[in-house]
Amino acid sequence: MQGPAVSPLRGTGGNRNGYRTAPAEGACQTRRAWRPRSSSCTVPADGCRNGRWRAGARPCAAGVHDQMSPDIFPDLSVGNVVKRFEKFTAVDDVSFEVEQGRFFSILGPSGCGKTTLLRMIAGFESPDSGVIAIRGRDMAGIAPNRRPVNLIFQHLALFPMMSVAENIAFGLKRRGMAGGDIARKVQDVLERVGLPGYGAKMPAQLSGGQRQRVAIARCLVLEPAVLLLDEPLGALDLKLREQMKVELKTLQAEVGTTFVYITHDQSEALVMSDHVAVMNAGRFEQVDTPRNLYRRPASAFVAGFVGETNVWTGTLEEVAGDAGVVRTDEGAVFRARVAAGLARGARVDMFIRPEAVLIDPDGAACVTGDAPDYAPDYAEDAAPGGDAPLPPRGACANRASVQVQAILFDGAASRLLTHPEGSRREVMVALPQNRLYDHIKPGDRITVGWDDRAGICFAAGSGR
Repeated sequence: MQGPAVSPLRGTGGNRNGYRTAPAEGACQTRRAWRPRSSSCTVPADGCRNGRWRAGARPCAAGVHDQMSPDIFPDLSVGNVVKRFEKFTAVDDVSFEVEQGRFFSILGPSGCGKTTLLRMIAGFESPDSGVIAIRGRDMAGIAPNRRPVNLIFQHLALFPMMSVAENIAFGLKRRGMAGGDIARKVQDVLERVGLPGYGAKMPAQLSGGQRQRVAIARCLVLEPAVLLLDEPLGALDLKLREQMKVELKTLQAEVGTTFVYITHDQSEALVMSDHVAVMNAGRFEQVDTPRNLYRRPASAFVAGFVGETNVWTGTLEEVAGDAGVVRTDEGAVFRARVAAGLARGARVDMFIRPEAVLIDPDGAACVTGDAPDYAPDYAEDAAPGGDAPLPPRGACANRASVQVQAILFDGAASRLLTHPEGSRREVMVALPQNRLYDHIKPGDRITVGWDDRAGICFAAGSGR
């Protein structure tokens, strides 16, 4: 039995890209001016008035949902979902939505609740409260095999005794499709995933990347609204994993299916995704584009979890808008951006990326990487994909003398491990491989610097 239609939930805070955190109780958002033929029920544009549901509004029944244009709803809506296991809350009031054709990743450490959330979307777990809807249809009470989703696990679970074609055809046969139609669909999907002519091969004859494609083809042939992927690259070796990140992103763009991808690997999330949700302790800390997550973290957890970062702890001595002056516990004074709600005298952690720290910064120009203060929430001059433009370049305002402890060579990702003068604090500094710094060796004292907008301060300890 199909469930009633539901309104896609879109929160009132968080970010400017259409993926929001939970709205206030009773809140709603107008999506477009449209009314069903029936006047006895309410759709979002009909019942939403100034961000609140009007009195007497109620959701439309399934019959009315069938009259709606299919693009009214996103492919996936999750609203205020909670899941508890006895006294432990695995998923805590999570809301988000994914538009059609997007690659959406949920990134977080082990135990944060991301796999539990994915299992609820797939139907293997039931939420204690909240709504999960696929293309506007409430999935409550709908069995996993009846949902328009497919799930790919880390271990691909291909049938070893079946050929590639038989693996892909398995779900179609279970649906009772005619043999001729099955053969045509299998051939089509093999071409879509770049494996034409592989139907007769056995899984043991394939490389790891090819088996990955077969697993995806087995799902895509069933034409799901949403494809769920639970850390599918985790079992691959490093080089193949790097290759598959690019291939997965390319494949998703070609087939146009909505992907929801679960991972603890930030590189996978940042490289492949249109938008990423950073999850911590059952809740979403921030949902944004990969670039904005990296450049403009909304919390100390995001700043510390996404990418590599240096952290100084100190006291906020001056605050003017979102700019401030920090005196570290070692006595150094730096300028940085300041998160909302911090006042003079507050204890703060200041985060700065290694690549924002320049070696011998005299006369150098620093790129801050944050949005300019004047940019509106939906800036017209934003870069493609909704990202804010880079601000103008400026001279480095922060300087520090450091001693090189070690050179950590890793090609383009090489770093200097340094200690500031009078401190045992470790500070990582990017080491560009442009031959300008080949003279640096352990034990050297060098000056480093960074722009006053490159760092950001949050309340001390809030990211732990």
